[in-house]
Amino acid sequence: MITNYEDYCIICGKPKTDVHHLVFGNAKRRLADTDSLTAPLCRECHEKMHNVKEMQVMSHIIGQLFFERNMCTTGVSPEDAREHFRHRYGISYL
Repeated sequence: MITNYEDYCIICGKPKTDVHHLVFGNAKRRLADTDSLTAPLCRECHEKMHNVKEMQVMSHIIGQLFFERNMCTTGVSPEDAREHFRHRYGISYL
């Protein structure tokens, strides 16, 4: 989870009803679970996240940045963290 406020939607602040996978599609959802690339959302914002292209793009970018930041805290260089994401997810959103 990308926030300490797990009970509230990160978009609007309403109580959380759903857990959103920041990187989704095909097998990426399972990887997102493993990498804790999830965020709390209310039902309304979750629907928007999957139906509004700009919100999907934002979700992917936030997921990748969170993944890379976590890698860097372990001593991995930013360049290597980006390459690791690209290799693991098959794409870079940045």
